[in-house]
Amino acid sequence: MPEIYVDADACPVKDEIVRVAERHQLRVHLVSNSGMFGFHGHPLVTQTVVADGADVADDWIAEHIGPGDIVVTQDIPLADRCIKKDARALRPNGKALDKASIGMALATRDLMTDLRSAGETTRGPRAFAKQDRSNFLQALETAIQAVKNAG
Repeated sequence: MPEIYVDADACPVKDEIVRVAERHQLRVHLVSNSGMFGFHGHPLVTQTVVADGADVADDWIAEHIGPGDIVVTQDIPLADRCIKKDARALRPNGKALDKASIGMALATRDLMTDLRSAGETTRGPRAFAKQDRSNFLQALETAIQAVKNAG
């Protein structure tokens, strides 16, 4: 059975992930640099608090995720690392990243970083909306079904 790994510090869909995981009886790993509230003692949820520092949570997820698992993250380099381990990657807005799309996502991220470093003013991501939550729920269900059907 697949497991779901969540880059949890700024993830707006943790409650939704747990609800879907309950329906499918899947294990969820919430990985963060600070403690999470609301899931203590949940039989399917493991909360892992890692040390402060850049990419410490990402490194933990990348070390533990395996083929067929699902990562939920906004972090494009982390998604890339997980995809290379044959895991599935979803952004909290429901956008799936895979071997075909991760290269463009990385290139766009790098371009935006370069523009900001050069002093260009760039807009951040748009605000998270109700439709994003709905898109995410549908994408997570689709990913879980795909992994189950492949196994």
